[in-house]
Formats: sequence, structure tokens, C-alpha cells
Amino acid sequence: PRGFQPEVDVDVNIHSTEFPDRLSLMEVRLQAQEDEITLLKSSLADALRKLRLHDQQIPLLKQQLIAGKRNGLFECANIKIFPQVYWYFKCIKTPSSPPQSEPFRNNRAKAARTARAHALKPQHPPRPHPQKSQHPAHTEAHSPPFGRERKCCALTPKSGVKHWLASIKMFIRGRPITMYIPSNILNYEELRMDLPSQKLDLDWVYGYRGRDCRANLYLLPSGEAVYFIACVVVLYHINNQTQRHYQKHTDCVRCLAIHPDKVRVASGQTAGVDKDGKPLQPFVHIWDSKTLVTLQQIGLGTFERGVGALAFSSSDAGTFLCVIDDSNEHMLSVWDWNKNIKHVEVKSTNEAVLAVDFSPTDTNNIISCGKSHVYFWTMSAGTLTKKQGIFGKYKKPKFVLCFVFSLTGDVLTGDSEGNILTWGKSAADTKTLGKGAKETFQIMKQTRAHEGSVFTMCILQGGAILSGGGKDRKVIRWSADLAPERECEIPEKFGAVRTIADVDGEELLVGTTRNAILRGTFSDGFVGHVDEMWGLATHPTQNIFLTCGNDRQVCVWNAEDHKLDWCTTLEESGLCADFSPNGGVVSVGLSTGRWVVLDLKTKEVVSDLTDGNEQLSVMRYSPDGSFLAVGSHDNFIYIYNVTEGGRRYTRFGKCTGHSSFITHLDWSKDGKYIMSNSGDYEILYWDVASGCKLLRNRFESKDREWASYTCVLGFHVMGVWLEGSDGTDINALCRSHSESMVAVADDFCKVHLFQYPCPKPKAPSYKYEGHGSHVTNVRFTHNDSHLLSMGGKDTCILQWRVKGAGTGDHSKEHLASSSSVCSSSTSEDDVEEGVARVCVKQSGGEEEEDEAGSGGWEEEWSVRKRKRETGWLSRARVKCECLEGASMGVLSQRRNKDAIFLPSGETL
Repeated sequence: PRGFQPEVDVDVNIHSTEFPDRLSLMEVRLQAQEDEITLLKSSLADALRKLRLHDQQIPLLKQQLIAGKRNGLFECANIKIFPQVYWYFKCIKTPSSPPQSEPFRNNRAKAARTARAHALKPQHPPRPHPQKSQHPAHTEAHSPPFGRERKCCALTPKSGVKHWLASIKMFIRGRPITMYIPSNILNYEELRMDLPSQKLDLDWVYGYRGRDCRANLYLLPSGEAVYFIACVVVLYHINNQTQRHYQKHTDCVRCLAIHPDKVRVASGQTAGVDKDGKPLQPFVHIWDSKTLVTLQQIGLGTFERGVGALAFSSSDAGTFLCVIDDSNEHMLSVWDWNKNIKHVEVKSTNEAVLAVDFSPTDTNNIISCGKSHVYFWTMSAGTLTKKQGIFGKYKKPKFVLCFVFSLTGDVLTGDSEGNILTWGKSAADTKTLGKGAKETFQIMKQTRAHEGSVFTMCILQGGAILSGGGKDRKVIRWSADLAPERECEIPEKFGAVRTIADVDGEELLVGTTRNAILRGTFSDGFVGHVDEMWGLATHPTQNIFLTCGNDRQVCVWNAEDHKLDWCTTLEESGLCADFSPNGGVVSVGLSTGRWVVLDLKTKEVVSDLTDGNEQLSVMRYSPDGSFLAVGSHDNFIYIYNVTEGGRRYTRFGKCTGHSSFITHLDWSKDGKYIMSNSGDYEILYWDVASGCKLLRNRFESKDREWASYTCVLGFHVMGVWLEGSDGTDINALCRSHSESMVAVADDFCKVHLFQYPCPKPKAPSYKYEGHGSHVTNVRFTHNDSHLLSMGGKDTCILQWRVKGAGTGDHSKEHLASSSSVCSSSTSEDDVEEGVARVCVKQSGGEEEEDEAGSGGWEEEWSVRKRKRETGWLSRARVKCECLEGASMGVLSQRRNKDAIFLPSGETL
């Protein structure tokens, strides 16, 4: 059996996947328990609130029932049950009732008795409806537990027109969520859910993975720098300032190798896990960097956990590819990649392996290094034998981090002690060891290079050597005989040097451990910016967007030029933001309940206020800019009057009523009302103009139009929820300004594009991959030309170009549709796979449900599901990154741990 390797925990950011982290598992369990406590608290608060209303509810219901016997008809509506997501349909009382036959009167009386019996149950009392004279009465029909259907409808006595469902009740984790159907929907069952007329194309990637990967930045002869972030390999043309993307990976890319022809590229990915936490199979792709066509996929079913290191052979024109996986034994295999044939495989070591490469002069010689070892491998007759490098009188380092081959054939290694060691082959010591002694690889020379670790080395064309340091953050140029020539230092905020790519001998690209890519020279130095990002907002009239994060930086980016316009530093971490409608100021919510307002031109703080002592989760201006709503984790929404063009704020009121922290909120188009969601899946409505009053009769808000739609719970976006969702599967949502589509950020690394509105379950969608972790936020630019999505642990921002028709407002057209034709399935790759579509058609007074598609929602859940680090109930654990660069930087970044190229006309 394969051995077991303990986890490596050192200060060199070495990626360890040897076995599940017990501490991480305990944190996940603790978080789940905290989630349950939060839900229990909210359920208790809801139950107490309903009990207080119970006494006044009973006489009201009695009056309704008496009036129903005299003037109306009560009939049961159709009830459909979906596993874990349940839909309750309310009964409708018609205005009058003609004489009916005896059987019908008996059925009516029976229905009334049933409604009375269930309505008087204390555990399910409906909310009171204060204005009874203005709205029809509602009684709740109790649903059968396991998929039984009760079917009938209410008839208007004179016309015989059928009146359908008044509301739908959806349950998430046992909590009921009532959705009231707008008046303009005459037949909910026959609403048609189509794919959106728009699609998305990946336009730009902001980010770079340097914190836990190495040797992942190269410069191609085409002038493109190649690197990766999340599931995307990026090819950035430095002079043209354009990007191309290789998007065939299904999980986070971990390593890169460039073929000797400088055209073909090999990229390996991690395994990932499915929805049950079981590992999926990793693989290596070999692809053409000119055409982005995949040439070969190798290793599927062979590698375990992930691919840790790759290398092409050099002396035979790149025929072979060496791969080391992330299993306990770090299996080393050599492939004839063009034929997809594995020539040899051997256990490497139980210790961490950080690098591997072929000898440039002999394909049969391979070198690997890692924790406390350097191995010299010899391939012969289908076998691999290894010899360990002997440190002898020199101190054995804890890690050998990198190595290169000098032009003279020597092997140079960089280690965690800050030394560069020159290795050579020594003759067998037969005098001491006897006739059986063999030649060994020993240290010929030791050169003190850096304070702290030597993280990377690079050979230049003339034989000179570049080395990058850890603790000292220096890039040093050495002569061929290891005499220091020049050096420069990376600013501390970028972290240590992770990898170096030579541009022209003078200009360099440097990847850092804090996910920045910097471009500069020895004479000018480097500038840039990077750290965790939390907030995302788009400008109301320009193609710019804002990010804010844990580095206390607020950065404004140009989505057209893909560059940083400006950034400023705050005193605390920024978590949320919103532009004022006039575009002159932006408000930023911080982690301590404090929030500031910045002038976009002067970058100065024009207002600084505090609400509570918990983090803020949402900032939202009213459509006319006269109010600002601030949603907090203290369960309150604070409302401010806004004057002087967004530069003066006075407290107007406070919305009190949520039993958990605020997650999302939106303003009505007239600026008088707010719709809000909370961490316990509650939808509440507020009359701001009347003093932040809670609208207890939510039925009144069913026809209200909303200026924005970012609330993840609501009738118009009900169809974005998958069957069996636990409430944290959708992290963010954004409706386009044209009100024709809605983008969804889910917990399964996907961005979805739905038609808007999508009020029915099983709504079809396009899905887009690229993120390697849960997607935490999405926003459309002001003219819907682009969509921005933000990853969690992958520290990546993706900018998507919106293409296709449908820029107008089609929401009313879709809502009014009563077509009984279901949307046809599509064969396009980016359409959500395995989502069954529902076709409901009226036949003889009955309704029939027909499921089409490739297997129903069960297949949707076959998609890999990450360990959730976030969600509404644990949002503070999200790790998102903001990319940023400096004014002179051509390449740099600012998203939590990512980097990005920024255009510049000058060299650093």
C-alpha cells in the first residue's frame, strides 16, 4: 500500500494536499453548527411573532369564512411537491357566487372546513392582512407530504374564467418563504421559461496564482506572457494589451510547462471533489498556444489528488513529458505525450516535491527536488532509478525549492537556507566504500545568495543567472560563475519573489507570493498592489467598476482599457460598495460598522459615519439618489437622507424586523420602498417614505417594480434555485439594466445566465466555467455590455462580454405569456446540462406535468461541489481578491491574491 505523508507546514507557502486538514474539517463543522443555531434563533423569533398575532388572527379568519359561505367560493388549488423545495398554492376567493348544485355546495363546504381546520393550527398561522376590504382573502391549503396532487380551480361565476394561484410557498432548510404572484400573470402554470437571448464570452481575467504555485509565469516568442488563475490559463500580449484564454480545465490549474518549440503548453489541474466530497480525477492537457486547440489529454484515472509538477524533455525535441502527482507517494511518471503512452512510473517520495525537469542534454536524466532532498533519476529499459544528492559537510536545508541547469551542465539548486548550491558528479569512492561503491552527486560549491529562502532561479541567454529571494524580496543577477552583478528589491506589500520570466535581459516579469505580477527593470524597480477583495460595484454611466478588500484599498478599474484608474487606502477593510446615481461619489461599507463616502475625482473622504459595531453587508442608493440604505450584520437597515450631490448624510430612520443579518436589498423604482433578504432566508418589505415601516401584508408588494434586483429570494428569480438547495448555494444575483436577463453566482464555481424574469422551477440557463472556487458576486456594467464575476478562494475576477440580442425590456412580455409550449432542449455546450424543463398544459380541467431533458435536476447535482467557505450564514469567511496595479505598472494586480497586466506606455 502507498505510504502516508504528514502535512508540511512551513513558511514557504508550500501547497500541501497529503491528507484532509483536521483543523479545517473542525472549522467547517463548527460553522455548520453556528448556522444551525442562527436558523433556530430565527425560527424561534418567527414563531414568537406569529404567536403574538394568533389571537387577533382567529376572529379575522372566522369573519373570512363566514363571508366566504355567503359571497364566495373556496376551492383547493393545485399543489405540487418537489423534493426539499416545496410549492404551496393558495386558495382564491371569488367576488360572488351564483346558485350551485348540491354536490358543488358540499364540495365548497368541505373545502371551507378543511381551510378552517388548517388555518387555526398554531404552527402555521398566516400573517394578518390589515386591509381586508381591498384584497381577497387567503387561506392556506395544507399539502400532502409525499408528492400527492390535489387539483381544482376557482371559477368566476359569470365569465367562467379560471383564476389561478395567488401565492407560492417555497421551503429552504425548513423555513417557509411565501412568494406572491403578480396580478398580470393569469396562468402561472403555463408560463414559459426560455433561455436568455444573450450569451457571455470571457473578455478579461484579473488575477494570478502565486501564493501556492511556482514556475507558472513564462514569456512566449509571440510576445505573450502565459500564466494561470482559477481554471483559466491566460495568454497576455504585453505590447498589444490583449488577452486570450485557454478554458478546457475543469478545476484549478496547478502547474505549467512550455515545450521546447515555445508553442505547445502543458497544464495540469487539481482533482477537485464532487457534491458528496469525493475526489474527481485530475489530468494534464497539452495544447497549442497559437490556436488554443487541445492536442492531448493524459493521465485521466492515473494521477491522484492533482498534478504538482510538469516538465518537457529538451534534448529530443520535447517527445516526453514528466509528471509528478499529489498522491502520498508523489508518483513520478514519464509519458510519450503525443501517443498518450506511459513509459514508466515510480514512487518518488513521501515528502513534498516542488520541481522536476529533464537534463537539457540527456532525456534519460531527470532531477526532482523538494523537502530535504534532491533526487537524480536515470531512465533505462523502462525503469527509473534514483540517487539522492549528498549534502556532506554542508548543512542540509529543510527545503530545496528550485533548480536550474547552467550552460556548463552543472545543476544549481536554491534552498530554504538562502544558498545556491552547485552540484556535480563525483567518482566512486572505492577506497572507503569498496568495490561496490557507485558514483555520487555531491555539492561542489556553496554561494550565499539571499536572506531567507531562494524561491526561484532563471538562466539568461548569455549564461547569467537570476535568483529571487523570500525574506529579502530581492531579485539578483549573477554572472555565470555566481558573482553578484545587480539587484533590486520588491516592495514588501507584494510579498516574496515566486517566479521570474526574462523579457529581454534587462526587463523582467516577476510573479510574487501575494499574487502580483510585476514588470520592471533593475534600474527602475517595481510597483504594484494586491490583497483580498470583498466589495464589487459598477458605475451608473461609465464602464468602470470598483473593488474593495482586506488590504484597505479601494480601487476603481476601467473595464474597457483593463487598467486601474486609481486607488486609495482606508483605515479598515472594505466589504461592500455602491455608486451614487449621479456617479460623483461612492459609498464603501467597512468591517466594523463604519462606512465612508469617497469623491471619485478627488479620491477624498467626504463623509464618515458608523452604524452599529458589526460588519456591513450591503450599501444601496435609491434611484434618485435621495436616500442611502445600509444593511448590517446587526439585523438592521439604516436609512440616510442624501443631499449636496451625495456629500452630506443625515439619519432618516432604521428598518427593524429581520431576525438575522442583512444579505441583500433593493429599492423600488419610485424610491419609496425596499425589499430585503436576510441570512435566515426571510423576505421583508419596507415603506421608507412612511418612516421605515415594515409592510406586514406582503401581498401589497407583489406588483411593485424594483429599480435593481440583487435579492436572491423573490418571485421573479425563484427559478434560479435548484431543487434541494440549502440556501447558501446561490451567493449573489444581479438583474441586467434592460431587465431581460439575470446573472447568478453559485457555490459550484459557475456563473449562470437566466432569462428575466424566471419565476418557475427548472428554468433553463446558460452556465459558464472559469472560476476554481465558489463565485461570490456578479454585477453588470451600466449598459449591460459586460458582466463581472468574482471568485472566492480562487482569488479571480472574470470580465464577461455580453453578446446577442435582447437589450430591451422583455420582462412584462415574459410575465404575461401564458403559452403552454415548453422550451425545447438545446445542444449547446454552455447550456445548463441535465435540467429538466416543465411543460404544463391544460387538458379537461386537469393539469399534466411532462419532464423533458437529459435526466432532471438530479444530474445537475452531479456537478462538483466545493467545501463551502461562504454563503449567507458564513459570509465573513469568503476570500475574494481585488486586482490592482500602479500608475506605471504594465503588469500588476490587486484582487485578494491575484495579479493583472495593466496598460502603460512606459517601462518601469
